[in-house]
Amino acid sequence: MDFDFSPDQTAFSETVERFLDANPDSEVFDVTRENMAQVVDTPARRAYMRKMADQGWLGITWPEEWGGQDGDGVYEYLLNEALAGRGGPQIGKGVGIIGKTLLAHGSDKLKAEFLPKILNNEVEFAVGYSEPEAGSDAASMKLRAVRDGAGWRLNGQKTWTTSAHFAEWYWVGARTDPDAPKHHGITLFLVPMDHPGITVRAIWTMGDERTNDVFFDDVWVSDEYVVGELNKGFQYISQALDLERFTMFSFAPIQQRLNVLTEYVKEATRDDEPLREDPIVRKQLATLVTEAAVARLLGLRVVAAAAGGGKPPTVEASGYKLYATELSKRLANASMDIASPGTQLRVGTEDAPMTGRADSTYRYTVLDTIGGGTSEVQKNIIARRGLGLPKNF
Repeated sequence: MDFDFSPDQTAFSETVERFLDANPDSEVFDVTRENMAQVVDTPARRAYMRKMADQGWLGITWPEEWGGQDGDGVYEYLLNEALAGRGGPQIGKGVGIIGKTLLAHGSDKLKAEFLPKILNNEVEFAVGYSEPEAGSDAASMKLRAVRDGAGWRLNGQKTWTTSAHFAEWYWVGARTDPDAPKHHGITLFLVPMDHPGITVRAIWTMGDERTNDVFFDDVWVSDEYVVGELNKGFQYISQALDLERFTMFSFAPIQQRLNVLTEYVKEATRDDEPLREDPIVRKQLATLVTEAAVARLLGLRVVAAAAGGGKPPTVEASGYKLYATELSKRLANASMDIASPGTQLRVGTEDAPMTGRADSTYRYTVLDTIGGGTSEVQKNIIARRGLGLPKNF
């Protein structure tokens, strides 16, 4: 089994690293934002992603007829890992979830309107699946879409929509057939976020990042902005979630946090003894390093499974997401334990161990096990689709 990248792939990684070295920006790159660093939520970050577009790096896997390169997904993986390792914004929702779903199922109108804007980084999207009573179980969504002339009237609420306060368009699922089984009767819509019937309210998380409640009050959407077939939305959402579970949780931040902890242990002392010589600490670090190697290889399994162009790598994506996010929590716990009570000081505190990174990592990695489907949901997917076990919900 060959775990090495090809010469072309290695050359691409080196090109990306040289570009990032030559274009540093403290307003754009911030590892202390943890996994929220991937969001393109400021003017500076949007401008930087436009530079990515100018390099031709936002549509690597798209077909040439829509401005892409018909390239292998491993190049997107390498690009995202390079950006994530520096705490930079990443390609994801637009290119992946929205773009690839439109390429597969969108009308010619939607493709013509949105795909060029995505490739040029001229538009940001919010994704609306979760609701107050339908978090990880997106199929239980109740936001109602009722036929009204040549379109649909939407009423209800979404929650945990992270990008709603800065996005231009809402990629939202709504129930168009209330009598159908819960995994059917859902349709995807594209809705402008400045629609007068949409209200956005902030929710602040324990990781100091903003997400949102979004309320729909008689929001009318034309049939032209229905994505794919009516009542097939959940099937499209499921395919897109495979991409989200992988791209949302890059491996590079785990490695970066592990490096921070390792460097701290190299220099720190406890009771005037080098911490690096403590056998318990050494065992903890050895375990984390081994588990990090496993997480990296599970990520590469997703890339390899997706390369065939067949079925979406559902089980592989869930396996990686489950393992990587739970590992992130274990790493955060270890950082707090190893570096003593000083780790409770907030990120950026100069005299705190690891300048407070342990605190931000500890608070934020809890959210990682929820976003894109909780760990329990990932276990159910692996059990049912990977192991053939019966459903338990």
